[in-house]
Amino acid sequence: MKTAAQLLVRCLENEGVEYIFGIPGEENLHIIDALIDSPIRFVTVRHEQGAAFMADVYGRLTGRPGVCLATLGPGATNLITGFADANMDHAPIVALAGQGATTRMHKESHQILDLVNLFEPISKYSVAILEKDIIPEVVRKAFKVARAEKPGGSFICLPENIAAMEVGDDIRPLKVQGPTAPHAPQVKVEQAAKVISEARFPIVLAGNGVVRSRSGEALLRFVEKLNIPVATTFMAKGVVPFSHPLCLGAIGLQSTDYVACGFDRADVVICVGFDMVEYHPYLWHPKGEKKIIHIDQIYAEVDSKYILEAGVIGDIAVSLDRIAELARSEGNVSTDTLKNYILSEQECFADNCGYPLKPQRILCDTRKVMDDDDILISDVGAHKMWVARLYSCEKPNTCLISNGFAAMGIAVPGAIAAKLVHPRRRVLALTGDAGFMMNSQEIETALRLQLSLVIMIWNDQGYGLIKWHQERRFGRSGFVDFTNPDFVRYAESFGAKGYRVESAESLLPVLEQAFADNTVVVVDVPVDYSENMKLTEKLGSLVCPL
Repeated sequence: MKTAAQLLVRCLENEGVEYIFGIPGEENLHIIDALIDSPIRFVTVRHEQGAAFMADVYGRLTGRPGVCLATLGPGATNLITGFADANMDHAPIVALAGQGATTRMHKESHQILDLVNLFEPISKYSVAILEKDIIPEVVRKAFKVARAEKPGGSFICLPENIAAMEVGDDIRPLKVQGPTAPHAPQVKVEQAAKVISEARFPIVLAGNGVVRSRSGEALLRFVEKLNIPVATTFMAKGVVPFSHPLCLGAIGLQSTDYVACGFDRADVVICVGFDMVEYHPYLWHPKGEKKIIHIDQIYAEVDSKYILEAGVIGDIAVSLDRIAELARSEGNVSTDTLKNYILSEQECFADNCGYPLKPQRILCDTRKVMDDDDILISDVGAHKMWVARLYSCEKPNTCLISNGFAAMGIAVPGAIAAKLVHPRRRVLALTGDAGFMMNSQEIETALRLQLSLVIMIWNDQGYGLIKWHQERRFGRSGFVDFTNPDFVRYAESFGAKGYRVESAESLLPVLEQAFADNTVVVVDVPVDYSENMKLTEKLGSLVCPL
């Protein structure tokens, strides 16, 4: 005989779970006790939001559901932001929570909330286990649903009295299995090939679905054969190497940009693995006059600016190869002009000695330190926009940006998960001072796990992105300024190391030293965000160089 909690843990082991990120609580004690004897590694965190963000990034990097655990009530509600981020960013995640006994769930009772209905709007599957014998079915479904395209969140709560019940040895975990992506109908492949063959200026918009389906090599074959330029969403950076002559970089700013110029000219937009939540079609297709081809594993979202000329639903890599076999290209597409403008913007600040540092200079030096396989986790804020525009990637999942839910506070816990998944790679959490303070307590978690990672803080003592929007819309700002602790001493109080960059020239050697220190290191970088409004003015007056 075993307890229901022990059966739950065996089902998690059966799913291949490596880590569970969470906090012990009274109502999940039976699960915690069962984990003591499990090969699953429980990572005790300092806040449940950090646990959910770690599971979020683990799911995004591995393609397997990350798992987080909380107790009932406030423990469960603290999971919501990170869980919702994973669900909207289409990272597979499974959240577990304890719950009060079923004997008090029907009435007003201490810390009792209807957790199933609370999580239902932000998940693909939300359920309470009210019968001990159904645990294998619930766990198998939760993982299957979380991983299926488009991936997202499954939530399970286990009442404490159910967790303590004994379960017969005949109740076992279920076989892990999942469907293989089907192949698209030939008529749809031919339809897409015909539209592409007739196009004068086609362009590819690659989304995170290409990363999730591991279809980057097929996409590269496709664009090379047909000589079609490709832009990526923020979350698909690196799916085609930025150094490739057909790669225009990332698109996603809600304003004209050099990359957007390619869409202004295009008559056919080939959307591959495109998640609309990242970059709404009305921003790149305002007039609705272009022909759109949708290549994905699931059907397109209904939208007035996303009316399809052809929809090819099936295995993305197979679809791309089949379309490329049938389509032809006139070979008259040139990306040289746009590419040169993008490269020149990156390079012109390489030697800028201004202090506080220009965003462009910070990212130029950061890129010099990071190898192509290394991982940058960007938090959300003004710095995110600069990272998305200027940090070049050669491989997918080397620059992680939350861009569906876009939740602040992801960088530090996300970096912990990234280092657990890829211990031999350099991992950099790039964050603003506001986002850093939201989950900076997880520095202790990283040190306890004996991880080495660098946290770079862009310090402007304010909510820089909101100030940028205020100045752009109203010509003034308010209520966005705050003060910060001494970040070097703050890092040292945890037992980490800290450096403050005192000049533009010192950034590169400080970053190299930070990684060489082989521990958790905080690097405080004063940033000059006057560049934000300069960028707004520049893009507002941009005439496409075509």
